[in-house]
Amino acid sequence: MAQAHTGSEARPGGPETAEEVSPADLRFRLEGGRPSLTFTATLGKRTRAPVERLREPSDLARWFRAVEMTAAHMPVSQAELTEARLLREALYRLFTGVRTAAAPPPPDVDAVNRWAARPLPGTGLVLGAGGTLRQAPPALDTPDLLGLLARDAADLLGGPLSRRIRECAADDCSLLFADESRAGARRWCSMDACGARAKMAEYRARRRNGTTA
Repeated sequence: MAQAHTGSEARPGGPETAEEVSPADLRFRLEGGRPSLTFTATLGKRTRAPVERLREPSDLARWFRAVEMTAAHMPVSQAELTEARLLREALYRLFTGVRTAAAPPPPDVDAVNRWAARPLPGTGLVLGAGGTLRQAPPALDTPDLLGLLARDAADLLGGPLSRRIRECAADDCSLLFADESRAGARRWCSMDACGARAKMAEYRARRRNGTTA
């Protein structure tokens, strides 16, 4: 199982190169159940050879669209990408600390609080056909969206679901997710992926031992 990691994993130019990482490894994983948890999965394979999935500013823009935080192509600067990675690692340490009953690092709490306190633009009105009014969505930029991720994390960490933060039980997976199942006994980030592989491995082990019970 994964332990808390430092933010050093988030730095680009790590041990893997574009040639060594497969397209499947770079694909976004969206099984977290909450945007802030899903965001931590943009650094993959944490327990082995970490894979940075936010390599370019455009990758962060794609991720925002993938989790439906925005439908527009969001301009992202290199500096904003760096800030996003730092926030991601602070979130990961806080989530992991809550999951393992470790004391939260104060600098990480401060970082999340700074982003969560960011004022967001309000909504307006749009005059439609026939004089009808509808609410216009706020015009959000990249820092606004990072602020929304921090707010989601604060809501999760400070609420009852904090006791349901899990790490995938697969040996080769470190994804975090919110277990909202009735029994609270969910083990896998995805039954279609890690869960199915684990069950197949168990089945094969039983076959080798001469039983399929």
